[in-house]
Amino acid sequence: MTTLLNRSASDWQQVQGLATAEEIAQQPRVWRELAASLADHQAQLRAFLDAWLSQPSHRVILTGAGSSAYVGQTLADEINRDWPAEVRAVATTSLLTHPELYLQREQPTLLVSFARSGNSPESLAAVELLRQQIDAPRFLNITCNAEGELYRNNAARADTLNLLMPAASCDRGFAMTSSFSSMQLAALAAFSRAPWAERLTRLELVASRAEALLAQHAATLAELAAQPFDRIVYLGSGPLEALAQESALKVLELTSGRVLAFSNTLLGFRHGPKSMLNGQSLVVIFQSQDAHARRYEQDLLNELLRDGIAGRVLLIGEAGAGALQGDNPLLSRALSAEPSGLSDSWLTTLWLILAQQYALHRSVALGLTPDNPFPDGTVNRVVQGVEIYPYVESARAHCD
Repeated sequence: MTTLLNRSASDWQQVQGLATAEEIAQQPRVWRELAASLADHQAQLRAFLDAWLSQPSHRVILTGAGSSAYVGQTLADEINRDWPAEVRAVATTSLLTHPELYLQREQPTLLVSFARSGNSPESLAAVELLRQQIDAPRFLNITCNAEGELYRNNAARADTLNLLMPAASCDRGFAMTSSFSSMQLAALAAFSRAPWAERLTRLELVASRAEALLAQHAATLAELAAQPFDRIVYLGSGPLEALAQESALKVLELTSGRVLAFSNTLLGFRHGPKSMLNGQSLVVIFQSQDAHARRYEQDLLNELLRDGIAGRVLLIGEAGAGALQGDNPLLSRALSAEPSGLSDSWLTTLWLILAQQYALHRSVALGLTPDNPFPDGTVNRVVQGVEIYPYVESARAHCD
C-alpha cells in the first residue's frame, strides 16, 4: 500500500485530502520538469530579461494576490540586489487601489505576474492598468494554467513573455502548494545572473533536498499537527519573512480559520506580538543561512525556551550551517542534513514543504476536508465577488 506523507492514499481519499497530499509530495518531480522546460527556454528568457534588467532607469514589479503575492516577496530583495533595475514586490490588491504610489508613466516598467489559474480578476486588471498608465510596459506572466485568461489573452503580444509551469503544478486542491513553489523557482532561475548550468544545478539540488525532507520529517510533522495547538506563530527574517506569511496563510486556509496563524520577523515579534503566546501556541522559527541573522535567531530562541510560555517551539533550518543548539522539552527540530550553499530565497522553497505538510495534517486532525476546506463557498479557490473599477488619474496636490 502506497504511503503518502505518513498516510496511505486511501486514507487521504477518505478524509478528502488526497489532491493536496499528492500536490505537496509531487513537488520535487514537478521541479525537475520545470528545470527541463527552463533549459529549453533559456535563450528566450535571456533575450527578454537580461538587457532590460541592466538599465537602472527601469522598474520591475513582482505581483500577485494572496499566496501569489508572497511568491514575489520572497524574491524581490535578492533580485533587486543583483540587477541595476529597481525591483520591488507589490501585490495586485495594493496596485489596483493605489496605482499612483507605484506607477510613473515615463518609467519603463516590467510587470511580473504570478498566477496559478490566470483567471483572478485582480491579475487581469493589473495588466490592463499598466497598459493604460505606463508608456513602455513589459509583461512576464508566470502561470500554471495554459487555459487561463492571463496566458491566452497575452500569448501573441510582442511586449509579453508567457512562462508556463508544468501541468501538474496547477493544483486541484484549494491551497496553493505545487503552484507556489514552481512559480517561485521559475522566477529565481529566470532572474538569476549565474550561468544557466549553475541555475539548473540549483534546481536539481533543491529537488533532491526536498525529497530527503519529505522522507525524514513526515511522521514528525503529522505527530506535531495532532497536538491541540490553536495559535501558530511563524517567524522569519529577510526573504523568510514572506515564507512565514505564506506558511501562516496555509494554516488559516486549510483549517478554515479554526486555528489562528500569525507571522512576524524575529526581531519584530518582541514588539507586542509576543503577548499572544500561551500554552496552546506553537512557534515556528525559519533559520536563515546567514550567520549574522542567526545570532538574532539564537537570542529569541533562548528567550522563548527560558520563558516557557509557548507550548512548543519548532526550528526549521540547515543542521550543518551553525544550527541553533539547546536541549529543551519545548524544542523540536526539522533540519536538513548539511549546508546547501543556497541563499535564503532558494531555501524558502524547501522550508515551505514542511509548513505545507503541517497545515495539511492539522486540517485532518480537526476533522476538516483539506481539498475543499470551505464547502459552503465562503472562500473560493479562484477569488469571486471582486468588482474592478476604472482608474481615473486625479490631479495631485503638492505642498511648497
